[in-house]
Amino acid sequence: MLTSRAPNLARFTLGDASRLGIAALILVLALTAILGVDILPDEPLQVNAGELAPRDIAAPRAVDFVSVVRTSEARAAARSAVEPQYDFTSENAIAIAEEQQLAFETRVGRIDTTFAADLAPEERASLLETAVPGLSQVVRETLVGLDAARWAAVRTEAARVLDATLRTELRDTEVAEARTGLSGRMAGGLDESERMLAAELISPLLVPNSSFSPELTAQARDRAAEAVEDVRVQILQGEVIVREGTRLDAAQIEEIDALGLSEDVPDFASFAGWMLLAVLVVVMLLSWIWRFRPTLWHRDNVLILIGLLIVGATLALKVTAGRPTQPFFLPTAAIAMLLAVLLDASIATIVMAFVALIGGAVNGASLELATYIFLGGMAGIVGVRRGDRLQVFLQAAVAVFIVNALVVSVFSLLGARDLRGILELWFASAASAAGSAIAAVGSFAVLGSVFGILTVFQLLELANPSQPLLRRLLVETPGTYHHSLMVGNLAERAAEAIGADPLVTRVAAYYHDIGKLANPLAFIENQAGGENIHDQLEPEVSAGILKQHVVDGIDLAYKARLPKALIAYIPQHHGTAIMGYFYARAKELAGPGATVDERKLRHSGPKPQSREAALIMLADGVEASVRSLAARDEPAIRAMVTRIIEERTADGQFDECDLTLRDLERIREAFVEQLLGMYHTRIAYPQNTVVELESWRAASGGEGGGSTS
Repeated sequence: MLTSRAPNLARFTLGDASRLGIAALILVLALTAILGVDILPDEPLQVNAGELAPRDIAAPRAVDFVSVVRTSEARAAARSAVEPQYDFTSENAIAIAEEQQLAFETRVGRIDTTFAADLAPEERASLLETAVPGLSQVVRETLVGLDAARWAAVRTEAARVLDATLRTELRDTEVAEARTGLSGRMAGGLDESERMLAAELISPLLVPNSSFSPELTAQARDRAAEAVEDVRVQILQGEVIVREGTRLDAAQIEEIDALGLSEDVPDFASFAGWMLLAVLVVVMLLSWIWRFRPTLWHRDNVLILIGLLIVGATLALKVTAGRPTQPFFLPTAAIAMLLAVLLDASIATIVMAFVALIGGAVNGASLELATYIFLGGMAGIVGVRRGDRLQVFLQAAVAVFIVNALVVSVFSLLGARDLRGILELWFASAASAAGSAIAAVGSFAVLGSVFGILTVFQLLELANPSQPLLRRLLVETPGTYHHSLMVGNLAERAAEAIGADPLVTRVAAYYHDIGKLANPLAFIENQAGGENIHDQLEPEVSAGILKQHVVDGIDLAYKARLPKALIAYIPQHHGTAIMGYFYARAKELAGPGATVDERKLRHSGPKPQSREAALIMLADGVEASVRSLAARDEPAIRAMVTRIIEERTADGQFDECDLTLRDLERIREAFVEQLLGMYHTRIAYPQNTVVELESWRAASGGEGGGSTS
C-alpha cells in the first residue's frame, strides 16, 4: 500500500538468505585467496650467520617483535660501558691516612732530633746523611743544607700533602702516578729542591686506599644490563631487510626467522585476519544492497559485476602493496565512474568505500592511501554524473587529479615527505586520473553489454528512429508508433518530476508495444476508422488477443537483441491490470447476477518493479484515455488523469515498486501540463485568412505549403 513515505522494506526471506550465503561465500573465498596469498614464504630461506644473502630479502608482511639478539647486544654494550668498581670508603681512607701519618712521624723522627740538638754543622751533616735511607743524593744534599726553620716548613707541607692525598680515593692502579706528581702538589713557599725533598719523604708512605672489586663490578654491570629495555624491531611490509651479497649477521637471521621466511609454516594469524576483513566487507556490502537497492539485489548480473570489480581492485592493490608509489598509480577511480554510469552514484560510493578500506589494509594500514582511493573515487562520481558525453569523462579525470593531488599534499605536509616525493605522487595522481577516465570510457559500453546493463549510449542509439523495430512500427503500425511517442513524452516528463531516469523511461516507452507488429489491426489505433474486429469476438477471446501482444513483444525484442533490461518493461507496462472494456462487456453479456472470471481478463504481469515501469503503465493508460475524450480542456484532462492513477493504485499495481503518494501527485501534475501542451486549443482562423497564410507559406518555401482546394 502506498504511503506518503517510502514503502516498507521487504522482509529477509529464506531465498534472500540463500542468495546472500552463496554470493558471500564466493566473494569471501576470492578476496581471502588474494589477500592471504603471502601466508607462506615463496621459498624457505636456509641461511646462517656469516653467509652471503642469496638475493634481496624483502618483508612479505609487517612484523613487530622483541629482538633477542639486539637486546643482548644492547645489554652487553651497557655492561661494557660500566667502569671497574673499587672498594673505597671514607672511613677506610681516614684510617689509612692516620696510620700513614704515624709512619711519617717515625720516618722523619731522626731528622727532627738532629735539627733540635745543638750540633756542629759537620756532625749534623753526617747524621742527616743516614737519617732517612733511600733518599736520592740530590735530595740528601738539600736536606743537609736546610736550617731548622726551612726544615719545619718542608716537614709541615709534606705531612699536609700526605694526609690530603690519603684522605681521598687513591686506587691501587693510580699510586705510581700519584707519587710522580707529589712535588707538584707542594705549596707553603717551598722552592723546587725543597718540594722534591718533601715528595721523596712521603713517596714510600703513599699506599692505595681503594682496590678493584670483582664483586662490586659484577653487581654494577648487572644493574646496567637490567636497566636496558627490550629492543623492539618494526619491519614494514615490502621493506628490504638484506641486500643480495650482504654478509648476514645474527640480527638479520633473527628478522628472517620472525618473518617466517626460513620456515614453511603458514601464518594462520594473518590468514584469519584477512578472512575476517573479507567477511566484513562482503557481508556489509551485500546487506546494504539488499536493504537499499532491492532492484539490484535480485539481478545476478549486477552482483557479478560488482564482485568482479572488487576482486580486480583487490588483486591490483595486493600486487602493488608495500611499494612507495605504485599503489598511487592504480586507476581505482575507474570503478567509481563505471558503477556511477552503469548503476547509480550511491552503489558506486559504497563500493569505493570498501575498496579504499582494502587498499589501506594491504598497505600497512595506510590512512593516506585509503583517503586517496575514496576521495578520488568520489571526485570521479561527481565529475562523471551520467556519462552521457565523452566530455564528462575528461571533466571527471580533471576532478580526480585535483582531489588526489590535494590528498597527497595534505599527508605530505602532515608527514615528512620532501618536495621530490610530493612531485612524484602528483605525477602518480595525474596518471591514475587519466587511466581511470580511459578505462571507464573504454569499458563501460562493453561491460554494459556483457552484463545486460543499459548504458546512456545504448539508450541514445535505441531511441534513434532509424532503429529497425521503430522503422517497422512507423511503417506497419503508424498508430502504435504515434502512441508510443506520446507515451514516451508523457513518461519522460513525469520521470523528470519524480527523479526517475528520464532516458530509460522514454526509450522503454518507445518499445513497450512492439508486440502489436504481429497483429496490427487487432488494435484500434491502427484500424484507421475501419471495422473493429473485437465487435464480433467474445470478450475473453479479445482479451487473449490483447494479452498476446505482450508475448509477441518479448519474442520480437529477443530476436532484435534488445537489452534484457529494456525487454523487462514490455510485460510490466500492463502489470496485472484488468482490461476494463472487455471486463464490462463480459459482465454485460453474462447478465445480472452472473459471475465473470477476472483472471481471464487480466494481464499476466508482473507488476511494475521500478518507478520507470510504473510511469510507462500510467502514461500508456492516460494517453489512450485522453485521446478518447470529446473535450480536452484542463478539467476533463485532469479528471481523466486522476481516474487512471486512482484505478491503478486501487488495483495494487504499484505494490512492488517504490512509488510514494508524493510521487503520484507530481506525476499527475506532470501529465496534466504535458497533455495541455499537446492538446492546446488553436485560434479559429476565418477561411480566407487560412488561404492567405497557406499561400504565404508556399511562397516563402516553408514546409507544408501549398494551395487549398
